[in-house]
Amino acid sequence: MFQTQLNDQIAQAQAKAVETAKHLAQVAVESAQELAEINQAAAKDALAAAQDTSSQLLAIKDPQQLAKLAQPEAAQEAAKYAAAYQAKVNQVVRNGNKEVAQVVDASIDDARADLVKFVKEATKTAPAGAEAFVSAFQTAFDASLQQFDQVRATATDAFANFEKSVDAALANIQGQYAGKSSKKSAAKLAA
Repeated sequence: MFQTQLNDQIAQAQAKAVETAKHLAQVAVESAQELAEINQAAAKDALAAAQDTSSQLLAIKDPQQLAKLAQPEAAQEAAKYAAAYQAKVNQVVRNGNKEVAQVVDASIDDARADLVKFVKEATKTAPAGAEAFVSAFQTAFDASLQQFDQVRATATDAFANFEKSVDAALANIQGQYAGKSSKKSAAKLAA
């Protein structure tokens, strides 16, 4: 009977793991689709802007018109566009990260609950005279349950650090782009 219970619980755990993997794969696919849509829109916008700029450059008749095209406002507009693009990407990453964190958290809860249920069932059917062993096992088991909380804390830290890394990378990119735009603007003003 114990072996049958064990086999059933292993089968249930495997089924849950498969469902969790499917869900995580779906999250990854949805995030990839959102990023692809954002990148496709950005590519279309960049192509349209390049075509517009090319048309304007071809229409230039004198140097004053060229100077009007090279105004700081154009660089600021590009910086705003880049910031909006990065915000969209950041939101997709954050949403995917949040979903994965929720799945991991729920999986930890499920695994803990299943293990507690299994141990309770197993200790109820312990043979007579095994009370000392069951008590010692239960004490060790209770101590091991604390590891679930440690795994949860580690996972939470990992997700938080990932988001901080994404934020830092985006801030770095924005800082570099803003720095180039400011340098160009300053150079134009000095000339």
